[in-house]
Amino acid sequence: MGDIMRPVPFSELISRIVGEYRNHHAIFGIAEEQFYQDAGKQSLSVFNQRCSTPVGPAAGPHTQLAQNIIASYLVGGRFIELKTVQVMDTLEIDKPCIDARDEAYNVEWSTEFTLPKAWDEYAKAWIILHVLEAAMHKGKFEKPSFIFNMSVGYNLEGIKTEKMQQYIDSMIDARKDERFNEYLKELEAMLDEGLFEGTPWEGLEKKLKGISTKISANISPSTTLSTMHGCPPKEIEAICTYMLTEKKVDTFVKLNPTLLGFDAVRKILDDLGFDYITLTRENFEHDLQYTDAIAMLHRLVDLAKKEGRGFGVKLTNTLGSVNDQGVLPGNEMYMSGRSLLPISTKVATLLSKEFGGKLPISYSGGATAFTVKDLFESGIRPITLATDMLKPGGYTRL
Repeated sequence: MGDIMRPVPFSELISRIVGEYRNHHAIFGIAEEQFYQDAGKQSLSVFNQRCSTPVGPAAGPHTQLAQNIIASYLVGGRFIELKTVQVMDTLEIDKPCIDARDEAYNVEWSTEFTLPKAWDEYAKAWIILHVLEAAMHKGKFEKPSFIFNMSVGYNLEGIKTEKMQQYIDSMIDARKDERFNEYLKELEAMLDEGLFEGTPWEGLEKKLKGISTKISANISPSTTLSTMHGCPPKEIEAICTYMLTEKKVDTFVKLNPTLLGFDAVRKILDDLGFDYITLTRENFEHDLQYTDAIAMLHRLVDLAKKEGRGFGVKLTNTLGSVNDQGVLPGNEMYMSGRSLLPISTKVATLLSKEFGGKLPISYSGGATAFTVKDLFESGIRPITLATDMLKPGGYTRL
């Protein structure tokens, strides 16, 4: 399998989707019987937006290409946390970069695309999901049942650079990039030419005519802020403040599992049979401390209220560990998956008590189909997955 991602042009991508559905009653290998179709009667609020399910793919390998995002949607993902972008957008990632034999480890960073290419993938997926949603509801469409949440990092200096500003602004208003309008025109032309001929959707083209006018240019009015392990508290707060006050976007800030402290995390892992995972006390001491985090979060909650914006936390980031298993390159790797679940939920419990259950919590630490219901009933939402979808079954595990 090659490690070079090759984006598919917009019209070709739509043709491939419709062609596979026509010939195999599947899209990207996902059988029609596995498509999730909500009745449109229920939805939940995430800040100022609504989505029909509380789950979706976390920022990572499942939200990098348009195909990834579309596949996630087909199986029920409605909160789409897009792959993190940053100013350093020409990284060379050593491979392999993910080891997911049980709990998972990675040594990857942000998207492997340049910022313009990353935006292009997200814009293509945004438009195509509107078309698929309308087609699966027999041509009826008013508002999307899904949310795109952009993920940005890793420091304020990088976020303020011209190319990052262009990316963020074009996610807030896609009309700033001429490709968006070009894709809408291509879509309408394909509908005029009988796009769905030979599929169960044949004849819906007339009902979908003009759908481009219903596709908002506001791809993502919210963000999840990702910072590097060891990022100073003042830097984290400065970025959140900037996103809330200058960019005017609802903001989740991703926090690290190190908030519990070395001894507490070590005990959790040892008690549950993960004693072979090697940690260093130094990583915990150099990371954001719990008391500093609480003070920062209270200030940011107050600021968001003043600005009329939504603010919450994303729990949690991966856990830095010693790379001693002989699979991945480098000296350090980052743990995720089921071993992270008891740590992340402990952080969630502490923060929920501190804020009286009123602090919005977005979750991703080791969630699976077997734990989503309990997480949701605890008040946590949205819930995103990454590690579990790297297992056999892939997207259908969502």
